[in-house]
Amino acid sequence: MSFDKIGFAEAQSGARLELGLALSDNENTRPLRDGEVTAQGVRLLPTAVHPSEMFWRQLKFGDFDISEMSMSSLTIATSHGPTPWVALPVFTSREFFHTRILVRADAGINQPSDLRGKRVGVPEYQQTAAIWGRGALQHEFGIEPREIEWFMERTPDKSHGGATAFKPPAGVTVNQIPAAKNIGEMLLAGELDATLLYLTNLNLVDRSRVDLTSDARFKYLFADRKAEGRRYFAKTGIYPINHAVVVRRTLLEQHPWLALNLYHGFVAARAEVLRRGQAMLKSYDELGLLNDEAARALAGDPMAYGIKANKHVLEIIMEYVHAQGLTGRRMGLKELFAPSTLDL
Repeated sequence: MSFDKIGFAEAQSGARLELGLALSDNENTRPLRDGEVTAQGVRLLPTAVHPSEMFWRQLKFGDFDISEMSMSSLTIATSHGPTPWVALPVFTSREFFHTRILVRADAGINQPSDLRGKRVGVPEYQQTAAIWGRGALQHEFGIEPREIEWFMERTPDKSHGGATAFKPPAGVTVNQIPAAKNIGEMLLAGELDATLLYLTNLNLVDRSRVDLTSDARFKYLFADRKAEGRRYFAKTGIYPINHAVVVRRTLLEQHPWLALNLYHGFVAARAEVLRRGQAMLKSYDELGLLNDEAARALAGDPMAYGIKANKHVLEIIMEYVHAQGLTGRRMGLKELFAPSTLDL
């Protein structure tokens, strides 16, 4: 029986799977989380969770049937053998992560090369944002991970790596920040010179809370973060993917149609977000607030879903995870994503 017939039969019979769904507070998926859009044959029970906590809960306890998931943690976990999760090519979060590097103004760090030999914090060494940040430092600015002394905030019991058997890569120094301290406090005390990523959101995993971005003693390594993002994208064509969506493997084994039904639900939610954006764009254009270049940029969709539209970026994150010593081999996309989604 084809997918369409299965999905139709489920919907017509009134049988709907009731599934727990965890999503971050993300504009791209809000229509699905708020119930404005649904997936055929499914009743979703949504929970809004910060990604740091969401991934930890999924990797350690398997709390949700469907959730966002760290691309790096999923890749690392899968490298050890089949996981309880299968990914869908729904990419809910992207960012130019190397532009988030925050430094002490008095640490003598004025350009990326100044990070060599410095003490740099990271919430978690294996997290996707950190992998993209180190990848940019290495491939754009020639700075190897081993040239930096790393300090990791998350402890094994409250980390994604604690659930994926993380070990520091050979030749790289990764110090564990004691549970009584955090990145923010160590930056303020001068015990760290910089941090690759700084998270202060209230959740069960991250401990830093003080806002350093409005403190004159700290600055972003890239003073014009948007300009660096534009430069990086123009050169590489990479808009880094941070999160995918995963579904419990046993559910897909029992209901093979579920992968594409859910995918269509996420696509419909994204389409609704774009529709609202297009309506706003039309209003701005009619008011003469946009030039032609801005209108063209806003009319596109840099957050497109699917394997085909994102294969270049996906292949690079697979390569970075392996090259940075976090998997024993380079993983393939077929190992992570549901078979029915590979041609999307």
